[in-house]
Amino acid sequence: MDLSLTEEERELREAARRFARKEIQPVADRMDREDYFPRDVFRRLGEQGFLGVTVPTAYGGLGLSYLSQALILEEIARVSPALALSVGAHSNLFADNVGRNGTDAQRQEFLPSVVRGESVGALALTEPNAGSDAVSLRTRAERHGDHFVLNGSKQFITNGPVADSLLVYAKTAPDRGAHGISAFLLRRDTPGFAVARSLDKMGMRGSPTGELAFQDCRVPADQLVGVENDGVRVMMSGLNVERAVLSAIPVGIMAECLDRSIAYAREREQFGQKIGRFQLIQEKLANMYTELEASRQLLYAALEQVTTDPRRMGLSAAALTYSSEASTRAALEAIQIHGGYGYMRDLPLERLARDAKLLEIGAGTSEIRRLLLARELLGPGFEQ
Repeated sequence: MDLSLTEEERELREAARRFARKEIQPVADRMDREDYFPRDVFRRLGEQGFLGVTVPTAYGGLGLSYLSQALILEEIARVSPALALSVGAHSNLFADNVGRNGTDAQRQEFLPSVVRGESVGALALTEPNAGSDAVSLRTRAERHGDHFVLNGSKQFITNGPVADSLLVYAKTAPDRGAHGISAFLLRRDTPGFAVARSLDKMGMRGSPTGELAFQDCRVPADQLVGVENDGVRVMMSGLNVERAVLSAIPVGIMAECLDRSIAYAREREQFGQKIGRFQLIQEKLANMYTELEASRQLLYAALEQVTTDPRRMGLSAAALTYSSEASTRAALEAIQIHGGYGYMRDLPLERLARDAKLLEIGAGTSEIRRLLLARELLGPGFEQ
């Protein structure tokens, strides 16, 4: 369904589809098998304008909507959810966050190279003991004159091993809890920063994930994003936007699984007839289609909500929770429809199933998203 897309949005989606099939699909299998990050393809994404969709034109971006960004992610995710994840972390978690919350000087310094794909962006929030409970982070930032000194570590950071520019959250007033967090920009070559190790994942291979270390890492005070100790505002609005935009990835997974399953059901013969004539196969296809379109409706509604009020979390939490779980089901059903062929690595279906599972864990687990949604529905007095 187009759901009333504008002509510009349809053209952007078609351009992303052509790019994904021509440039990304040929390397998708290598990405998975070798955990290979295609830096050259990433730069070409920047050349096409796909890495700075929501960034203002003054900093090299397209200045378009979150919906436009999601349309691109969906098309990339159809051929490589892993690259879509890295693009989302780069263009949304980093670039869009800096575009919304940074100073003009920070935007001028960090955004143009990120938009062009010459540097890779990442957001460093999760820690070994601070995952879903993001505000319990322990990385410290102490002010020393015109610098902050960061000490601590980050875990499960998408793009972390290859990132050139990072948005990092740290405690600047630990005794103030959630109201003592600040956000900082830093470069990869900042003394005291290091990639501790790259992580070997079940899925989303080729989207680098790593552990980061900060040891007496000196960050200039002018790289503080927003107001000191008010980083939780930046964090929470960013998480809501992240959940909404990244919901496009499971939608892309479902769309690819459905299209492949329909095509196979029309061609594959068993017991003297096409398997598409079997009612149990028809049921699987109908369920996949229903969950795909329901997910897309939730995605578009969530994008509209975070555009008008990024602090509202209900629809973004619902969209990612529903679509991520539905995409895992769709990938497994696609494998079932394809039978033995679906289980082989010659087809991308087993990869899509492994990739889909991550969306139930990242950006807050499904369990945490349900809690957030319920508390928003219940209103004041039901917060944690």
